[in-house]
Amino acid sequence: MKPKSKVLIIAGSDSSGGAGIQADIKTVTALGSYAMTAITAVTIQNTTGVKSIVSISPKEISKQIEFTSSDIKPDAIKIGMLHSNEVVLAVIKSIKKIKISKIVLDPVMVAKGGAKLIDNKAISTIKNKLLKKVYLITPNIPEAEILTKSKINSIDEMIIAAHKLLNLGAKNVLLKGGHLKSKKMYDILVNKKEVKIFENKKYTTKNTHGTGCTLSSAITTYLSCGKLLKKSCYLSIKYVNQAIGSNLKYGKGQGPVNHLNSILIDKKFI
Repeated sequence: MKPKSKVLIIAGSDSSGGAGIQADIKTVTALGSYAMTAITAVTIQNTTGVKSIVSISPKEISKQIEFTSSDIKPDAIKIGMLHSNEVVLAVIKSIKKIKISKIVLDPVMVAKGGAKLIDNKAISTIKNKLLKKVYLITPNIPEAEILTKSKINSIDEMIIAAHKLLNLGAKNVLLKGGHLKSKKMYDILVNKKEVKIFENKKYTTKNTHGTGCTLSSAITTYLSCGKLLKKSCYLSIKYVNQAIGSNLKYGKGQGPVNHLNSILIDKKFI
């Protein structure tokens, strides 16, 4: 099978394999595309939490982005964990040089276990500078609350928060509703033309580590293949829901989802 497209992932490493660059690579590959990476940080973590974070210098991050793209130009870019202001500025400078229009930003701020993954100055730069440079931003409710300085407890408040992000310069917002206290799962795509609510089954499980990384990488992959935004979001949400539904039960804490749920293997491997 030949890869359908090429995706550059700019994100942090998760040693447990459930989130970060590892989840991104698995997702892009499972959906049939070719993954390239620029690692922004190395996290030492497992399903019970984050032990420590090792920074990669902004200069080396820029080199990864620009040197890789100069040889194999990506069809789309996914941006994940950017833990410092200097890293955010370096990434902005590099993506401006390589000129890719389909850029998806997953504003990773807090790990599933509660550990903070970004400083306040970086959050400010994301709001004031990076937000305007990307095609889609995919915050969850806690991230949207930080970015908009507002509380979100309902679907209506999700839509209001998404519009606030549009006013900050975002072109498209997919606000994820996993943290909403509701019987069903609601994800909302908002831009200046429409509001689209995706309603799905909500699984009762603690094993959702890496769902945000997985969703944003899936959307980036579908966009890189030429699919329209709404369709890309729909297919990606379906992929993630199936991955959650597999309920792997790996680890003692908040376990990963099943990134291989999209693959059917017909051959027996001995």
